[in-house]
Amino acid sequence: MYYHSIIAAAAIAAAPVAIAEVPSLNNYSDIEKFVGKEVTPSRPDNFKFMTDGNFYLSLSEDGKRVVKYDTRSGKEAETIFDVSKTRETSLESIEGYTISPDGSKLLVWTDKEEVYRYSFTAKYYFYEFRSRLLKPLSTEHERQQAPVFSPDGRMVAFMADNNIFIKKLDYGTEVAVTTDGTLNKIINGVPDWSYQEEFDTTGSMVWAPDNLTLCYLKYNEADVPAYSFALYDGYCSPTPQYALYPGEFTYKYPVAGQQVAKVSVHSYDVETRKTKEIKLPGTQTEYIPRITYAYSPDRLIVTTLNRAQNRMEMFTANPKSTVVKSLLVEQSDAWLSPLTFQEATMEPDGVVIFSERSGYRHLYKYSYTGALSRTISSGDWDVDAYYGSDAKGNYYLRCNLSGAVNRVICRIDAKGKLTSLSPEQGYATGTFAPDMTYYLQNFSTISTPPVYTMCNNAGKSVRTLEDNSSYAAKYASAPKAELIMVPSAGLQLNGYVIKPTNATSKLPVIMYQYSGPDSQEVLNRWTMGWANYYAMQGYAVVCVDGRGTGGRGHDFSRIVYKQLGHYESIDQVNAAKYIASQPWADSSRIGIFGWSYGGYEAIMASSTPGAPYAAAVAVAPVTDWKYYDAIYTERFMLTPNENEAGYKQASCLTHIANRCCPLLIMSGTADDNVHMANTIQYVSEMQSQGTWCDLLLFPNKNHSINGCNARSLVYARMLEYFNKNM
Repeated sequence: MYYHSIIAAAAIAAAPVAIAEVPSLNNYSDIEKFVGKEVTPSRPDNFKFMTDGNFYLSLSEDGKRVVKYDTRSGKEAETIFDVSKTRETSLESIEGYTISPDGSKLLVWTDKEEVYRYSFTAKYYFYEFRSRLLKPLSTEHERQQAPVFSPDGRMVAFMADNNIFIKKLDYGTEVAVTTDGTLNKIINGVPDWSYQEEFDTTGSMVWAPDNLTLCYLKYNEADVPAYSFALYDGYCSPTPQYALYPGEFTYKYPVAGQQVAKVSVHSYDVETRKTKEIKLPGTQTEYIPRITYAYSPDRLIVTTLNRAQNRMEMFTANPKSTVVKSLLVEQSDAWLSPLTFQEATMEPDGVVIFSERSGYRHLYKYSYTGALSRTISSGDWDVDAYYGSDAKGNYYLRCNLSGAVNRVICRIDAKGKLTSLSPEQGYATGTFAPDMTYYLQNFSTISTPPVYTMCNNAGKSVRTLEDNSSYAAKYASAPKAELIMVPSAGLQLNGYVIKPTNATSKLPVIMYQYSGPDSQEVLNRWTMGWANYYAMQGYAVVCVDGRGTGGRGHDFSRIVYKQLGHYESIDQVNAAKYIASQPWADSSRIGIFGWSYGGYEAIMASSTPGAPYAAAVAVAPVTDWKYYDAIYTERFMLTPNENEAGYKQASCLTHIANRCCPLLIMSGTADDNVHMANTIQYVSEMQSQGTWCDLLLFPNKNHSINGCNARSLVYARMLEYFNKNM
């Protein structure tokens, strides 16, 4: 990422926190097999459909060739890029590629360096098929970020050093669109940390269909409070300059209730080189998650949100005249589903949006005058993906019409008839060709690994790309998950259990959960990982999705609004008690574990009166929502000033005296998402109350705690902790 990813782990404590002994990393080869790439099923890599759907592209495993394949036959049609046959510039291999809209060029990249979790800089090159010339995208900036081809493939806009530049490929010239970009003050064309993390966006530049205008977002974070964390030397990727004195990474991170970045919309005229600001009307525009063109150079769609994220307004803007008109407004009595403002789809005759106005998430189509033209889907089930529509008026989507744990690819025709294209029991995802003629289907169940199938738009299999038969044979004897139902507060909750094979005695149980709003862990899809390994060591691993989680409609998820941790804890404790009552479970040996929001909930549930846990493990936990980022936290809790009592009740610090069992917290010292301050403040409050927990810190590790066997150490230490305390 932006800091050096150094080292594995060290056990650190501040008295009276207990110090956890750290065994040799060399002992973790077995668990490494279940948390690394080895346990991941095979899949088609770097798969991209071409425009007409009859062909697709794929990057070879060695990164040396981009190959064009026939969709129906799977036969290699031609190699469109080969590092050994390029002119002017030679590369050993590439890490990724994108093809220009007109199909005449590639952008390829090497030497990728992460910025934040979802973004990166790299050394980009453009390749012209006709001439086989490979040239650096920029000779003035060594690294570039978020490049975007113009529709005609003759220009590329990119960000470097917080400013936007346009490379005119025909002439080899580079033009600066902005000059005011400054670290931790102004960012042009690429979102700040908060937008990347919570609005799922890594680029904010869009080209007009006529190639004459580039629109972009400017993020002014000058008044956003800064956050800093220390960087240390280490043995994995040593950083000698930090050997005696730690370094420091500083970035802008607005916590709940604090100033967020001020975002504005701008248009740049390629011919005149003039920039205009497109000013939006009204006072309820705190966030601008998306901008996109809608089939006309005079129609830019600007999606906005209020600070509470319960009101979305879409505007149509003319980038040339800067005239802005309201298109539609969508509101909620709690929070809007992020799909509503992140996944609107522009079509020639209107925009398709997600809405939960019926109590379930469905698709609605509006004309560009703002009139509702069609309710595409309806029923007591949720839609979670929209793939697009074809020339015959068919709409393609994914939903859970056969139950919350399933995902089915469906087609709805012009008359409203719904047809399931994938099996209704299981979990399917689809990657559709732009013309909707074919799609790549990934289908699995909780007991069968993924099968990748090329299908036509009627759902008929054309051929199988990967059936993972050898993978299935390899793990045939490993313990598998099975779906269960668990009662709580008069409801039946979805869950799964993984038990040891042929167990002859009562089993210790680890209750794993994430529990975050609108999330789902319990799904009828294949997983193989740490939990299966734990089952091989004699544990039963149980996961239950309680109230607040997704897939079961508006009311089921929104019950946690303004009171995070309350209903989640009730359901997790009830689930643990129910599991403890099962004849196969050892009721005296029930543990709970979670990561991130799940770490928060592991602490909250184990601090709930009557909790039956013998031990708890929390990795990278939020401990008080006032320490977490504003966009995520306020979506569910409003600001601390608006919901003071709710924040206090939702804080782990409030409930320390009720904790029922030993607790191990593991955190990365360079976690840019859930700051280590959460852990430190929790430890500090424990000290003030004369109590303690076990603590393991991972120097220079971020929220994912990856690299140098660190992830293996997390699960090895957790297993050891449960063995010791249960």
